[in-house]
Amino acid sequence: MSRKPIVMPSLSDTMKEGHLRRWLKQPGDPVHKGEALAEIESDKAVMDLEAFSDGFLAGPLAKEDADYPVGATLAYLSDVATDVDEPGEAADTESTPQAHEETSAAVAEHKSTPAPKPGSDDQTRTNIETASPANNEEEKGRPLLSPYARALAQDLGLDPKMLARYFPQPIKSTQVIAAAMGALPPDLSTGPPLRYKWLTPMRRSIADHMTAAAHIPTFRVSARLPVGRLQTLARERSLSFTLLMARALAQTVELHPRFNDAYTPLGLAQRKRVDVGIAVDIPGGLVTPVLRDAASRSLDELGQDWLRLKQQSLQQKLSPEDYQGATIYLSNLGMFPHVRRFDAIVPLGASAILALGAADQGQVEATLSADHRVVYGADAARFLESLSEQLDQPEGLLKSS
Repeated sequence: MSRKPIVMPSLSDTMKEGHLRRWLKQPGDPVHKGEALAEIESDKAVMDLEAFSDGFLAGPLAKEDADYPVGATLAYLSDVATDVDEPGEAADTESTPQAHEETSAAVAEHKSTPAPKPGSDDQTRTNIETASPANNEEEKGRPLLSPYARALAQDLGLDPKMLARYFPQPIKSTQVIAAAMGALPPDLSTGPPLRYKWLTPMRRSIADHMTAAAHIPTFRVSARLPVGRLQTLARERSLSFTLLMARALAQTVELHPRFNDAYTPLGLAQRKRVDVGIAVDIPGGLVTPVLRDAASRSLDELGQDWLRLKQQSLQQKLSPEDYQGATIYLSNLGMFPHVRRFDAIVPLGASAILALGAADQGQVEATLSADHRVVYGADAARFLESLSEQLDQPEGLLKSS
């Protein structure tokens, strides 16, 4: 008899945990290689968890509608149908002494650095740690911590009562680590009554990325751009205004290639193709599907891609290659008539993002936010001048560069 673990997969380079939406099979069900076993939600999309070989699904099954770290055991694949356990919690993945010692050492190293990076908020990781049996801690009036979190707090010299002021109970090890590195949340104990609404993987990912992006030294340049002729062209050709703006942005980047670079500690990464990420509002979050080679491919091809990307964005069915790796970004709030101007945060891996408000009498307020390590104010001014010229002669956008 053979039992092999079915683990939370890594669906992207940045994914640390996934959300188990629901099981599509039950313990004892026969499954075939490639067959969908469950639905997994990552920070950007919902994908199927597929069987890696033929066999029978065996428990215990991890709970549905809960978050689990990459590599955590969710269930088992057995070669016999009788090897079925009752549904229950997934195995504890952090409670070994070795993991405890390694985490303590890692935090100690972080505490010695001048500006440690805050730990992620993993308050919904239900399969790593559970409260002490029968809630004995609550009965004694002490803060409720998982056994691993309590031992970690003791090693790091943190008072559990202090942690209870900042974190909902039961307190997990990741929250202890965050406190040790100085990344405490606001103290809300003196305000009105509250309850916590757990972050979805998408919202947590957005928060983490925006926190990291906030450290980019950013400057902003605004301009009024002519879009009247572009709007007319879009109506006459039944084309998306956003698609045409993305095309104009990409072709302007080709004229000013520094805007396709990205800062790295090793130097400027110079990309040979312009991939435009476009911010799309979806229920519960934000995604940035990417139009690849937006300056050179035919507009018909780009239009087909953009239609597919929008549909899959709304269905939360984007794959990582659909939303990762943009070299410049576009955020268009022109569909809100009262929004005249705004600025956007430069995403990691890019040097600039263009933010568009609502058009008024053939003009639109645009703000270019840029990474000052890559480009400078005069560069941004020249970029916006070139973009204005592209928009004033939009027929050139119909041709591939």
